[in-house]
Amino acid sequence: MRCSVKRAVAVLVVLGGGIGSVAGGAVSCSPADEPTPPVVQSTEAAFRPGAPGIGDPDFPTDGNGGYDVAHYDLDIAYTPATKRLVGVATVKASATQGLSSFNLDLAGLEVRQVTVGDARASFSRQGDELTVRPAKPIPSGNEFTVKVSYDGVPNPAKDMGNLGTFGFIPTSDGAFVASEPNGSKTWFPANDHPADKATYDFTITVPAGLTALANGEMVGRPKTSGGTTTFRWRERHPMATYLATATLGKFELRRGTSAGGIPTLAATDPHYKNGLDQLYKSSAELTDHWATVFGPYPFSSTGGVIDNHLAGYALENQTKPMYGGFRPDQLIMAHELAHQWFGNSLTIWRWKDLWLNEGFATYAEWLYTEHKGTKTAEQYFTDYHSRPVDDPMWSYPPGRPKPDDLFNQSIYIRGAMTLHALRKEIGDETFFKLLKTWAADHRYGHVTTDQFITLSERLSGKNLKPLFDTWLYQPHRPA
Repeated sequence: MRCSVKRAVAVLVVLGGGIGSVAGGAVSCSPADEPTPPVVQSTEAAFRPGAPGIGDPDFPTDGNGGYDVAHYDLDIAYTPATKRLVGVATVKASATQGLSSFNLDLAGLEVRQVTVGDARASFSRQGDELTVRPAKPIPSGNEFTVKVSYDGVPNPAKDMGNLGTFGFIPTSDGAFVASEPNGSKTWFPANDHPADKATYDFTITVPAGLTALANGEMVGRPKTSGGTTTFRWRERHPMATYLATATLGKFELRRGTSAGGIPTLAATDPHYKNGLDQLYKSSAELTDHWATVFGPYPFSSTGGVIDNHLAGYALENQTKPMYGGFRPDQLIMAHELAHQWFGNSLTIWRWKDLWLNEGFATYAEWLYTEHKGTKTAEQYFTDYHSRPVDDPMWSYPPGRPKPDDLFNQSIYIRGAMTLHALRKEIGDETFFKLLKTWAADHRYGHVTTDQFITLSERLSGKNLKPLFDTWLYQPHRPA
């Protein structure tokens, strides 16, 4: 994430002949051989509510159980003058259990109507949970579509720790939308946890003269009518909810293609227009460079956006990293674009493995300066290792992130140091082969630390568990 600057279509409910059946035909047997009567499962018992959380113990109410989202179709209109958002979210999903009801994550905003398939559904709200009760229960394995109509003034999330403000954030001319870790629920109903990735379509209507930017590529040309302009974007690769954006306002744009053939779009608020060319050039060059180090770029376009919101951080929104209120330097851009591989294509299953995102992206910074000949990764490693033994970083094991201090510097720095210690142990040839194999084997999927350790040991032929234990799980400075 954050580089600090300091799963309907109609519900396909096919109940068929019901749940379970009793075999027909006569059976002749003595009392001693009498068979056990078949158990008939009641239809009611086959359905139950989906869990209000996806199962992450560190964030127990994030995401939801009982279904898997395949696609979000988000149609929103936003008026900066009133800060009012009107939306219709169409969510295509598959039931992973028989569902009598299920939840979506949604913070604030007013829900006007919910349908499942072609039928109106009843719903209720409690906190950030929107509970939907379809007219007919949904059998396990069936696809369904839920459509939610809603409106209101989005209220961005504010963390009392080190996250600042995130989610849908109003700006003077629009909105800055950066949602890690769980801020997407501030602007659309979702299964808001990285464990459930989906593809996206965005239809965003804004006052004429403004530009709306979202993930992926623009579909057709913007259409202006009645004082508003509608933009359509599509991200056809799986994406975690926190990476979705609908950033909008006044922007200067530059489009083109990188030397490696990757479509590139850079956008800046007029206040930062002098940085547009550099944003475009560096985004293209860095994406091409990382493709040589990590393997083929996983998405269909690259680029970046500088908005006028003074967020004080950057976020690796898929295909369009966001820079909040500052012109990013090369290292910050190297970090956010490395995330397109590590965090976006390869997505963590649980937040406890966040170092697989941030440690990798931080190490990418070190690799970039090494590539440029200004500072080696070994020099970074040595400098950080020279910190006193009582430095707070050493008491925070990066393999055990704290939910109330999720983006602690240890996740970044000790995470990167773990990778460098690994590199020194297994050698450059195996290490860089490991990076490409890791990115290729799990492309568009989910990853865990245990999987990374297993791959490291397989490719190196070494027992690396002690190394990972020391660097990731011990609350002291490694020797």
